[in-house]
Amino acid sequence: MTQFQDVSLLHMMKALAEESRLDILRLLHDGERTVTDLAERVNLGEPTVSHHLTRLREAGLVTLRMAGNQRFYRINESGLARFKKQAAVIEQPLPKAEPVETDDQWIAALGWDAEDQQVLREYTSGRQLTRLPSKHKKTLVILRWLATLFEADRLYSEAEVNAVLKAVYAEDFVSLRRDLVDLGYLRRERGGGKYWLAPAGEEEKQA
Repeated sequence: MTQFQDVSLLHMMKALAEESRLDILRLLHDGERTVTDLAERVNLGEPTVSHHLTRLREAGLVTLRMAGNQRFYRINESGLARFKKQAAVIEQPLPKAEPVETDDQWIAALGWDAEDQQVLREYTSGRQLTRLPSKHKKTLVILRWLATLFEADRLYSEAEVNAVLKAVYAEDFVSLRRDLVDLGYLRRERGGGKYWLAPAGEEEKQA
């Protein structure tokens, strides 16, 4: 059931959650009736009956037909059928919720050692850098992670490299790009036109 259907069903159920309205609905099953006729049969004042009919109309369970100054009310068959259909869904089990990824689940998925994982937890939140480490050793862990955001055997323009880094740390993506190149995680052609991911292990030798 969609959210809209949920709201519609609740609206109908609220309209029916009154004994007099149920009595009015049962009387209308026999055919059209005026407010005066209904008021006599349910032993209520006409203003009260008019109020109940308005609530039933708003819920789509009753329709109104004007004939001169006379108002005739009748069951809205399509609205009642819709109510029955939506009410039947109540018995169906709720769909299973998709598992929600915890904030640092992606870190564990990297399969790195506990010390490196702790560095990422310390400096990231929701796959974004919160600040840059001051210690070189921790910076290498951050750069190693940033390198995983790039595809192997693909050439990147400088604008594309910037876009990748901006997504995780817009405050100083230029420094990150420079460090990735200087420490060997990314290669850059002469003139800086194209960038590509360094082969695994080579960055460690340069670092």
